[in-house]
Amino acid sequence: MNLYPLVRPWLFCLEAEQAHHFSLNTIDQAFRLGILPGIIGKVPALPTQFCGLNLPNPVGLAAGLDKDGKYIDALASLGFGFIEIGTVTPLAQPGNPLPRMFRLPQAQGIINRMGFNNDGVDACVERVRASQFYQSGGVIGLNIGKNANTPIENASQDYVTCLQKVYGVASYVTINISSPNTKNLRQLQGGQDLIDLLQTITDEREKLSQQFGKRIPIFLKIAPDLDHENIDAIAQALLQFKIDALIATNTTLSRAGVENMAHANEAGGLSGKPVKNLSTKTIQSFADVLQGRIPMIGVGGIMTGYDALEKHHAGASLVQLYSGLIYKGPQLIKDAIVAFEAI
Repeated sequence: MNLYPLVRPWLFCLEAEQAHHFSLNTIDQAFRLGILPGIIGKVPALPTQFCGLNLPNPVGLAAGLDKDGKYIDALASLGFGFIEIGTVTPLAQPGNPLPRMFRLPQAQGIINRMGFNNDGVDACVERVRASQFYQSGGVIGLNIGKNANTPIENASQDYVTCLQKVYGVASYVTINISSPNTKNLRQLQGGQDLIDLLQTITDEREKLSQQFGKRIPIFLKIAPDLDHENIDAIAQALLQFKIDALIATNTTLSRAGVENMAHANEAGGLSGKPVKNLSTKTIQSFADVLQGRIPMIGVGGIMTGYDALEKHHAGASLVQLYSGLIYKGPQLIKDAIVAFEAI
């Protein structure tokens, strides 16, 4: 039984970030009490391989929902095939001032300007180690970024620091250069800045792979706000540095389709249904350039199983959910898996 439609109106009476924390704590309590499986029901199995990772299904949790790894086991129990934690930074930081998250229910959208609020990479790594999901071999990606007060010209060192710290526990590592909520971060998506960052990351990965005796996949997460020139340049950099996969996409700065709605003029990245077509178009554009040489994970505006299937048809092998969960609840995970079963 899908109870979420009954609960959502009450949650939407709460301020958005307050509802976010309340929901996570409630899911965690249900997990600890052992009642979550009964509420969620059976989740279809659809074994999938991706970049050497063995996944129970192709539907994952996008970064941002559990920034610090506090709810790994509870979220994994919802039926995700893999979990992505973060974005984490070298040092703890509070993020941007409140309020910083806004719902646009009419459009099934969310605007956030969280600003990489997190407890720091060390705290996150310890929580990952302590989780049952990690200890049982579950696939956990660590999404890494730079601290807000780190000058953009020194950003590479923040990514290296995080990579060094998460390498021992991460199933894969995502380089987040596409959040619109950290000043100048998106500058790293192009030109020499991108080349220098990926060179530094791949050099460090080579050292760490020898140190740990394993090669951890590196993924790059990009924005949907890219023109054809940007896409071509990023694709060539992915190939040059043998980045394992692309995650497309992060939130958008566009307000197309939500103009004049309440909160539409708030600063931050827009996610949910309004970004769906832009995200899918970006996936398709990269698929046209990459021609299957680098696999992709599709994320952005997945609200139905058909939306997940649409991402696959555009070129994504896996999908990730976040904003869709806010509007549709955990049933969306099953719906997406069932859609992939039909392929």
